[in-house]
Amino acid sequence: MSAFQDFSYLSERRRAERAQRRKRMMIAAGAVSVILVVAVCAAAAVVYNSKSTSSTATTTANSSSSSSNSTKGFQVSSAVQVLCAPTDNRTICESTLKDAVNSTSSPKDLVRAAVAVIVDEVRKAFEKSDAIGTADPAVKSAVEVCQKLHKYEVAELNSTLNTIDAYHLNKLPEQVHELKNWLSAAATYQETCIDGFPDGEQKDKMRAAMTTAKQLTSNALAIVGSLSSFLSLIKIGGGSGGRRLLAKEQKLSADHSKAIGEDDLPNWVRDGDRRFLTGRAAKQLSPNVTVAKDGSGDFKTISEALAKIPSSYDGRYVIYVKEGVYEEQVVVDTNMVNVTMYGDGSRKSVITGSKNFVDGTKTFETATFAAIGDGFIAIAIGFQNTAGAAKHQAVALRVQSDRSIFLNCRMEAYQDTLYAHTHRQFYRGCLILGTVDFIFGNAAAIFQNCIFSVRRPLDNQQNIVLAQGRTGSHETTGFVVHNTRFTAEPDLVAAAGKIPSYIGRPWKEFSHTVVMESEIGDFISPDGYMPWDGDFALKTLSYTEYGNKGAGADTSKRIKWPGFKVIGRNEAAAFTPTTFIQGDDWIPKTGTPVRLGLFD
Repeated sequence: MSAFQDFSYLSERRRAERAQRRKRMMIAAGAVSVILVVAVCAAAAVVYNSKSTSSTATTTANSSSSSSNSTKGFQVSSAVQVLCAPTDNRTICESTLKDAVNSTSSPKDLVRAAVAVIVDEVRKAFEKSDAIGTADPAVKSAVEVCQKLHKYEVAELNSTLNTIDAYHLNKLPEQVHELKNWLSAAATYQETCIDGFPDGEQKDKMRAAMTTAKQLTSNALAIVGSLSSFLSLIKIGGGSGGRRLLAKEQKLSADHSKAIGEDDLPNWVRDGDRRFLTGRAAKQLSPNVTVAKDGSGDFKTISEALAKIPSSYDGRYVIYVKEGVYEEQVVVDTNMVNVTMYGDGSRKSVITGSKNFVDGTKTFETATFAAIGDGFIAIAIGFQNTAGAAKHQAVALRVQSDRSIFLNCRMEAYQDTLYAHTHRQFYRGCLILGTVDFIFGNAAAIFQNCIFSVRRPLDNQQNIVLAQGRTGSHETTGFVVHNTRFTAEPDLVAAAGKIPSYIGRPWKEFSHTVVMESEIGDFISPDGYMPWDGDFALKTLSYTEYGNKGAGADTSKRIKWPGFKVIGRNEAAAFTPTTFIQGDDWIPKTGTPVRLGLFD
């Protein structure tokens, strides 16, 4: 098996999308639908009766004695209430679903409608961003970002609907991880649109315009997450419901790597990983094209190489970036799926830029490198933003690519170095440098065997490593830091005691971080975490630690927020690559070294 093959899941997804219209026509809309409706109605009515008031129970009895069509209508209405029970916005859930279905709707129709109702509401919300626009350049720029985000969100919702259409109802629970992944990304794009506006009237208008869309997306996440329970209720086999078993660490073949210079590796990397990463017994990757600044390759810039990827290419496209400093803003766009990009070392093949917030660029657009197309892999490459601390937000790398991997890479900036924006991401053996909130976003990201190296910020600033931005409790996102080191750069060490440094702070209301089996240096404040603004998010965030070591790992003096806790081994297992990002399905196939379970 090739280390850089097309992910089998992505191939399956494309096939499913191509076939979704045909499959939709093949769904039994006659007798099978009637049988399913009867099943829903019978079970839902039982649950509904057990939870409803006496007056509602009387209505149920009266409906049962009326005509057949009337009975069906009431029973579907009851099923809607059952579906909406786990949501945080039950009133709007019930009203929108009742408007979207009718008395002959099947259980699958109800589930589909929960997502379909988002599409039009999102369109209306994003369209209002145009009306909000003014002559203010900052607002105009925010509107442009919103329009781009709308396109991304439409793609996420289409993927969700296509998968619901393509699978039989009793197989949908097996796709829960995928459905929640796309819906979580959709929720993030909505919030990112709002964040782009400067504080004030326009931002308030955009937040109000997006309110219903956000509520409907939260509802869909809750409904999808409860599919197994719903199917069990109506006596339809729900599959595994997304349940996953922990797997042992995969043994990886040495011929799945490119030779990478041993001097690029931190000295604490384990011997097995060192042999893999240096590739002494490994075959060289065979690139489709080579980029060389000195003209010795097929292209002089990375952007040129990406622009020439064949539209009909089916498989993994490999780009070799030879040693050099490439001053360009690179975008691996949505249509560029399964791209592998490797260099001669993270300090030899470097992509650099200096766009920043102070000079008028929205944070989202400051990224030197943006990985958007699914299945992106980067190996032994450096990503820089050289704007400096005084320019505040200046992103080196923004990642939206689902099932993306960064192996032995270096991300270097000050504030907002790595924007782990959306989807599932895996970082292994990477060095990430920064100051304020320098790893931020709302991806489901795992950082394994990495180094977080904290620099000296401006004199009036403090350092925060993680600023995770989960906006709702049903989203399957968060930052997991596994067997990683928190260290201080020499300039920060020289200022010991003058500049406080923290593991994280809650960027959004349900901020979610896990730090486990890692080494935390003594420069980290004993509090561990700092608030964002007053008591914002302190009751809803989820910050956990397990099995850490080092002078900064003592949890006895940690903050006493309701959302912080020290967890045990069984709880920590839920945040390993296998469980948290379904990593056993895709990481080993690329030849990337990975610990799928806990280390100890």
